[in-house]
Amino acid sequence: MTLHVYFGRRFLVAFLGVFFALSTMLALIDMLEQVRRFDSDTVSFGAIVTLTLLNVPESIYRILPLVTILATLALFLALSRSSELVIARASGRSALTSIAAPVLVAIAIGGGAVAIFNPIVAATSKQYDTLANRYLQTATSVLSISTEGLWLRQGGPEGQTVIRASRANLDGTQLFDTTFLSFAPGGLPVDRIEAARATLTPGAWVLEDAKKWPLSGADNPELQAEEIPDLKIVTDLTRNQIIDSFGTPSAIPIWELPGFIEQLEKAGFSARQHRVWFQMELAMPLLLGAMVLVAAGFTLRPARFGQTGLMVVLALTLGFSLYFMRNFAQILGENGQIPVLLAAWGPPAAAVLLPLGLLLHLEDG
Repeated sequence: MTLHVYFGRRFLVAFLGVFFALSTMLALIDMLEQVRRFDSDTVSFGAIVTLTLLNVPESIYRILPLVTILATLALFLALSRSSELVIARASGRSALTSIAAPVLVAIAIGGGAVAIFNPIVAATSKQYDTLANRYLQTATSVLSISTEGLWLRQGGPEGQTVIRASRANLDGTQLFDTTFLSFAPGGLPVDRIEAARATLTPGAWVLEDAKKWPLSGADNPELQAEEIPDLKIVTDLTRNQIIDSFGTPSAIPIWELPGFIEQLEKAGFSARQHRVWFQMELAMPLLLGAMVLVAAGFTLRPARFGQTGLMVVLALTLGFSLYFMRNFAQILGENGQIPVLLAAWGPPAAAVLLPLGLLLHLEDG
């Protein structure tokens, strides 16, 4: 038990060291990117630092598998040079027993990252997008999903229009049970329109079975209401703008993602991308544990055998290959080419089985 605690503590120290070093490096690189992206005449250095601090957590979160494999390499190379692994093997401990504690620590780190770090990353990335859009003076999201349905907004010289619909088709170009509320530039309501269906065409919404109530200067809007079989409302919205307004699933905290998926599907949109991301986040602890096995498979050997550099390169190559295979599986899952569970859990399972087979082979030898 004492040896397990010792190996686990050594791995945790190595992980924190690599994590701090890479975080510092990423922060400096990101700061240079923010300086390049924003005009220094309008954005102060303090704002640049704030943007960097808000954007870096997402980058760090993405490289946790790399941090894990580098920490494992540093740990077992140090244990090999000091002959501690040889002593552990001579005492009767197998290779799999020696790496049990680091694997468990990596799984615990992955669970903590998903449960705690993920919501932090979601909040900081959302705040970063808000500040960046403000400094760049670009438009923010035009769509939001709630329990009442979906909401859109559009602007123009005549003012703003808020659109509510109970549901939509997959790409948001057809809305059902819609309500259009138009506001003047000063913020006063102009009119209200309800329609059974609204279809997005280039430059306009086409409303079917619409009823229009004037709200500006009307004593009794119901008496002055009119029914219009076909009505066109000018818009600058496009299909791509609506789809892009969903944002990335990583901007939604893991604890809120199941509810968001349910609301998205009730609104009529496809939530496959968000389902894949949710399952991949749940598989994160298994992936980090697998990265420990990958690195250990090439470094659990005495230093006197030589070829240490080659073993490190092979471990990193296999680790990067499995990481890219995970990203490729994510794309296939989001496009519906493979099932969601296979896309999320297949690569981590392969990342466990491949080095585990190598370790069993070496142990048998």
